[in-house]
Amino acid sequence: MGFSVYAFASAQEFLSSPQLRETSCVIADVQMPGMSGVEMQEYLIAHDHGMPIIFITAFPHERIRERAMKAGAICFLSKPFDEPQLLECVQRALQSAADPPGTE
Repeated sequence: MGFSVYAFASAQEFLSSPQLRETSCVIADVQMPGMSGVEMQEYLIAHDHGMPIIFITAFPHERIRERAMKAGAICFLSKPFDEPQLLECVQRALQSAADPPGTE
């Protein structure tokens, strides 16, 4: 698809990486070692890193989905999901990054 992609073993590894400032979209599992995906989302918001986030999970708890979506997640995909679903979410995320709120 032509995207530059970086993989990280944990939220902490991503947050301390040089790629943090150049990231256009994050795809994160809800359950990760150390900091959860939702905790990472809260950290990014609190530190003015407003990049769009797509969550994936094998444990689709409604309370967590609502929390992530209320905080601005673009998608919340339950495993297994298919490639077209993920690509649609990535396209929505990149479009939201290109058109931030208030720029219509």
